[in-house]
Amino acid sequence: MANIFTSSIGKKLIMSISGLFLIIFLLLHLTINFFSVIDSCTGNFGSPDGLFALGCEFMSTPIVTIMVPVLAFGFIIHIIYACYLTWNNIQTRGGYNRYEVASKARTESWASKNMLVLGIIVLGFIAFHLTHFWDEMQLKEFMGQEASDPYILLTTTFGRWWMVILYIVWFGALWFHLTHGFWSAFQTIGWSNRLWEKRLKVIGYIFATIIFLGFTTVAVNAFIQAM
Repeated sequence: MANIFTSSIGKKLIMSISGLFLIIFLLLHLTINFFSVIDSCTGNFGSPDGLFALGCEFMSTPIVTIMVPVLAFGFIIHIIYACYLTWNNIQTRGGYNRYEVASKARTESWASKNMLVLGIIVLGFIAFHLTHFWDEMQLKEFMGQEASDPYILLTTTFGRWWMVILYIVWFGALWFHLTHGFWSAFQTIGWSNRLWEKRLKVIGYIFATIIFLGFTTVAVNAFIQAM
């Protein structure tokens, strides 16, 4: 067990598996949030019977209540371990460098060289995001209080143009982080070879773009609804 935490392969494995938690968490989060865009198209934005409202109710069901903290915990481990690996590399190599990668193509990637910086930006905005939504919904429910209306939270948060821009910057940093992290995670756990590495890179770009465009659409749509 100790070798998992001390060996080079073990460190990459932890980063990869915990990174997959982030991918699943993002897919779930985007699906629920994008319901608000569908509600806008169907005239149900703000309705208690809207898909977004129903999606938020689904998020409070027991199975999701258990699953979300598990996914979030995996994400937190990913962030903490990334910081640990970077600090360890700084000490052992005498300078800033991300954990080792074998392929020259990976080291030439701008995203791969700046994964820590991108991760810090993503983490900072997640903390910022939690103060707008999580503490007004899931935390209130956990404390036995009535959760805030999800539609009002959307329009209140994204009703300011500068807030939309800040979030788009966050989504952009997330895009860069995912373009490298997606295929790298599958490559590390052995779900890749010379043929599939190229395919996974393409899939990674597609996935990252879907995440970026999806969340950006949610933010812009909420801004329009708030006008």
